[in-house]
Amino acid sequence: MSGLARSTVTEDRLILVDEADREIGTLPKTECHLGAGILHRAFSVFLFDTDGKVLIQERAAGKMLWPGFWSNSCCSHPRPGETTEGAAKRRVREELRLDCRLSFLYKFRYQAAFGTVGSEHELCYVYAGHASGIIHTDPLEIAAIRWITPADLGHEIAADPGRFSPWMKLEWQQITANYLDRILDDCRKQATG
Repeated sequence: MSGLARSTVTEDRLILVDEADREIGTLPKTECHLGAGILHRAFSVFLFDTDGKVLIQERAAGKMLWPGFWSNSCCSHPRPGETTEGAAKRRVREELRLDCRLSFLYKFRYQAAFGTVGSEHELCYVYAGHASGIIHTDPLEIAAIRWITPADLGHEIAADPGRFSPWMKLEWQQITANYLDRILDDCRKQATG
């Protein structure tokens, strides 16, 4: 889920946390993702349109972890001193050129290894939002995007789970079980409002 793209630009420092989400320091992004990974704060955003479709992205080929995999609308990390919601809105603007309202859904901890390359080990805040406007993607982050119905996304994940990022599969399972009805109701209100 990290926004890791190989470049010569100075990389962000990530917020290290303990199991209770208390900040305990910072480290450069790459260091947080080597080996088994070091627990750090992150976020995932799922954007929906007024028809109730969800925006998913194919991660760019230059990503260190899970390049070319389909994932949720946007995901990354807050910077030191930045709120998680503020960081999520910033990254949606940077990656998709959209401004949107976000609603916090839940947070969870997970760890997943990408072969011998590295791992995600994150305490991840999950948000849902409504997207409108023209999307312009950042090619360093995103190879492709598409809108998909929740039912079709569920079928695709079940049929070929290896095409999707591990965090997105975990999050989508929770969203469909506990939050999707409310999100879709909000979509209908946006469409008629």
